[in-house]
Amino acid sequence: MITQGMIREIEHEGSQTKKILERIPFDKFDWKPHEKSREIGKLAIHVAEIPKWTSRALTTPEFDVLSLKPTQVQSTEELVKLSEANIQKAIEDLQKASDEEMMTMWTFRRGDHVIFTLPRAAVIRNLSMNHLIHHRGQLSVYLRLLDIPVPGMYGPSADEM
Repeated sequence: MITQGMIREIEHEGSQTKKILERIPFDKFDWKPHEKSREIGKLAIHVAEIPKWTSRALTTPEFDVLSLKPTQVQSTEELVKLSEANIQKAIEDLQKASDEEMMTMWTFRRGDHVIFTLPRAAVIRNLSMNHLIHHRGQLSVYLRLLDIPVPGMYGPSADEM
């Protein structure tokens, strides 16, 4: 089944994501490294919410990005719990999905503009997994710039050696 490998990957990447999110300093949620950059808090919330894209792709035929509502958290612990809940829901939804459902086309739009239509499996790979890894990497740079030890993701970081 297509979903089995994805479930293992989400579980692994979820545990790695937790290591980053646990280090996000709530008292610096408004900090950003550059005027064009997103604040660390908004970026961390975005990372915590990315696994929702797996569930969205599996439970709806399409999604309009204009319907997104901003999420707020009141602590780093709440941020971690948000991430864990979204990862767990993604895993539960993947466990229910058949290979046929994974190959069903799904549309991502912004209002009337269709951004793309892809098989659900490709959406999960690109909009959920690759997207998560990309933004988690950004968070690791933010931590480095704040002089907060960066956890290793695929082996030890320079802070763990």
